[in-house]
Amino acid sequence: METKTNTLNDGTPKLIIIVGPTGVGKTELAIKLATLYGGEIISADSMQVYRYMDIGTAKPSFEEMRAIRHHLIGIVNPDEKFNAALFIEKAHSVIEQLQATGTRIFVVGGTGLYIRALLGGLFEGPGALNELRESYMRDLQNFGSEYLYRKLQKTDRMAAGQIHPHDTVRIMRALEVYESTGKSIITHQDVHRFGEQKYEYIALGLTMNRSLLYERTDARVDRMIKCGLVDEVAHLLEMGYDVTLKPMQSMCYRYIVDYLSGFRDINDAIHNIKRDTRHYAKRQLTWFNKDANIRWFHPDDTSSIRNELNGFLHIGCSQCMVP
Repeated sequence: METKTNTLNDGTPKLIIIVGPTGVGKTELAIKLATLYGGEIISADSMQVYRYMDIGTAKPSFEEMRAIRHHLIGIVNPDEKFNAALFIEKAHSVIEQLQATGTRIFVVGGTGLYIRALLGGLFEGPGALNELRESYMRDLQNFGSEYLYRKLQKTDRMAAGQIHPHDTVRIMRALEVYESTGKSIITHQDVHRFGEQKYEYIALGLTMNRSLLYERTDARVDRMIKCGLVDEVAHLLEMGYDVTLKPMQSMCYRYIVDYLSGFRDINDAIHNIKRDTRHYAKRQLTWFNKDANIRWFHPDDTSSIRNELNGFLHIGCSQCMVP
């Protein structure tokens, strides 16, 4: 077995980042690699942080989490606040713990903002402007999230291309930054360049033929339905979680809420979940493709991925924990 070295000579922790679109196979590969290299996984997924939302967020199974320890999964209730700043705070704490024990650190997920912020800090931007924020809240209440998103598309197409149409918090923040500074929040982030780098890292991106990826995401939605997504959403409603909560408005939940409320039939709900999942995967690829530091692989190309990791970790294949 190898003697693990989880830091550079100057003590900077070394992170193994695995990113890619939803449904591409990040979890499966990360578990294989964490087993191989003696690591644990920090989830960088903005939905898997919520309790009681297991099926619709595609959390790792009980067996998978028993095989490899996962962090930052199921840590807050659906009505509790969670954002990139809280993710950074909690991830830093876990990284310190893993570094102290010499455990390999894998950061795995598709929430690009969380990963980018972890690697270099958040762009703070101007403070919240009460008049603007109140105006956006009135628009949201009177006209819905689609109205706000269309407004963002007209105001800041660059930001609209990277924000989900139902992510009202980020939509309002993008509008606020543009109206108060005259520049896109994306431009501000690029200038900031997330320069507070605390970690040395290798970023591995997973991708595959687009049509195959969409087949995989469609099949996963079908599995979610078969595994009890409708019952999961019904249970959340029975627990008193309001349909307007941010996680309840995510793509795998809002349409099932509509079905349970009698606003659409189940086939229509499934169709819309599949459509939105494909659109989400496309946006994720757009986000990650802008990062020149990501090295792209097919998820089945484990040999090439291991070669990259061995070079980053300065070890030989014979030193891995598993042949």
